[in-house]
Amino acid sequence: MSARRYAAAVPLGLAIAGGFGLLCFVIALISGASLALALALGLGGGVVVGAIYAARQNPERLLPLACIAGAAALFASEFMTTFQLSTTAGGICNVHALPRHYFALGVLAIFAVMAVIVAVTAASKPAAIAVGVCGVIALILFLTIDLPHANNTGTLEGCSPSTNFQFISATAQPQAGFWLEMVGALALALCGVALGTLNPEQLHAIRPGWLGGKPPDDDERRSRATRAPSLGEPEAEQTSGGDHDRPATATRRRARARGGRRG
Repeated sequence: MSARRYAAAVPLGLAIAGGFGLLCFVIALISGASLALALALGLGGGVVVGAIYAARQNPERLLPLACIAGAAALFASEFMTTFQLSTTAGGICNVHALPRHYFALGVLAIFAVMAVIVAVTAASKPAAIAVGVCGVIALILFLTIDLPHANNTGTLEGCSPSTNFQFISATAQPQAGFWLEMVGALALALCGVALGTLNPEQLHAIRPGWLGGKPPDDDERRSRATRAPSLGEPEAEQTSGGDHDRPATATRRRARARGGRRG
């Protein structure tokens, strides 16, 4: 009985998120991933599924989470390899994102997360607009700095000890950091612009429950409940007024009947 009580006390959304996270963790371990990577995948999968389940009645609640996920992808891409300069014989050197962007995308990602927190907790439309601005700037940087060099072929001086003082024809092949940067920039730009279109009332509605956020349905029900008595009051007044007028009406009818008889 105690086990059943504890199981019934666990929220359904938390159980679904925990189960999916555990499944991702086990699959990652079976696939040969490291313990740290398996934990990260399990935690990330559980958080995503839990957020989707929690926002099933109000999909707009997914916008802040999508913005934070895009910012996290941008931040992580700054510490990854963007291109690999390779020849027909194989890769000769890697080009990392940090020297190319001077950590600009990381700064934008941090600022975007802070703006999301302010926009949701304070129902601030300027902060929501700032999230979209960060996403658009990150997308512009990706389109102007990294995308034009993808799969470009050129001659360069060797960048590894075995190819120093040599000029080699190499191709810039996009790596994981390039694709993660693209996904993060697109997600932050699109979701940030969508978040910036919400008004303060909608931003307040997507706040978590422990911060005072309320579903719009509750507000509508309350407004309808307050309107119902006010709409019923005139009818009650009319009914009560009719009851008071009945004796006077009957008296007038009797007086008319008597006058008719006398005439």
